[in-house]
Amino acid sequence: VQLQASGGGLVQTGGSLTLSCTASGIIYRINAMGWYRQAPGKQRELVATITRRGSTNYAESVTGRFTVSRDNAENTLYLQMNNLKPEDTAVYYCNADIIQWADLTPRPYWGQGTQVTVSS
Repeated sequence: VQLQASGGGLVQTGGSLTLSCTASGIIYRINAMGWYRQAPGKQRELVATITRRGSTNYAESVTGRFTVSRDNAENTLYLQMNNLKPEDTAVYYCNADIIQWADLTPRPYWGQGTQVTVSS
């Protein structure tokens, strides 16, 4: 199983970006998925999570600006980021709790990270 994240880039303050993360492999089911970020010199922090049924949770710092969504049929997670600020600059990682057909045991997987840079 692999998680492939994409969509990062350089954007000006106030701009928008959409991140995507697709899981591939022999997957039985994906439970919760989420986005985390890590800025230079800081610990990785939660940005947003979404359950399989679509219940969402956001960090206070992004509430009202970011929207997390998923396409269960495509095993894909999205993060729509609006009104970006310089403090949103970080490497963004996707995470998913995945059950494989091989053993039907849920395990956490991480994507490789995608850089988001917001210029002032």
